[in-house]
Amino acid sequence: MIVSIDVDDAGWDDVPGLEELATRAVSAAVAAARIEHDTLETAILFTGDEAMMALNAQWRGKAYATNVLSFAAEEFPAPAGEVRPLGDIVLASGVVKREAAEQGKILPDHTTHLIIHGLLHLLGYDHETDAEAAVMEGLEIEILKGLGISNPYDR
Repeated sequence: MIVSIDVDDAGWDDVPGLEELATRAVSAAVAAARIEHDTLETAILFTGDEAMMALNAQWRGKAYATNVLSFAAEEFPAPAGEVRPLGDIVLASGVVKREAAEQGKILPDHTTHLIIHGLLHLLGYDHETDAEAAVMEGLEIEILKGLGISNPYDR
């Protein structure tokens, strides 16, 4: 999996090794999802709350910043050996930091979880129903455990 990373908000300076963390999270998620990933590409934007609020308003009609958004690329058959865009993941620094603090989570662990969550959306997973949520959350827990991160849904 090819991962392009862009950091456009200084709030992400609080997550040491952010690019390595992101690459590790993506690698673990695609391995656990057991998909052919050699020719897939994703982009991750680490931004601030203001930019996230604008994206959330534009694409979801919701006038607030959320923690993570996923934008799936259009499906098309790529020629053999060519890279196929999977989609983009966007995370908001302020929201992610506040959630981590409020939930008593380690910021890099929470960031890892949200990257995995966003990537699973790009791979077709969802949590609209209880059954879908159980499958997606179960896979998130499994991936995070493999990375040495505790279950984010334990409260």
